[in-house]
Amino acid sequence: MKVNQMLSDELVSRLEEKIPAMVKGAIKAAYIDTLAAGLSVMEIRNGMLVETMADGQHKVIRVAKPKHKVASDRTIKVRRLS
Repeated sequence: MKVNQMLSDELVSRLEEKIPAMVKGAIKAAYIDTLAAGLSVMEIRNGMLVETMADGQHKVIRVAKPKHKVASDRTIKVRRLS
């Protein structure tokens, strides 16, 4: 496509439809890359906040609250269940 060529509404719509699949792939890749680097990942599983370690172990941290709004570049403090 030429740089100066205008995008039609139909083309923009088709490109926008691909965004969710691209995001899903990027999230999965980040998840795998994080575990491959030996780090852990926090995730929600069955309504519980779970820490997944690189070796495949899962540690339940606590019951997940219904909504957690977190701003970018912000650290959240989590209390453990034990």
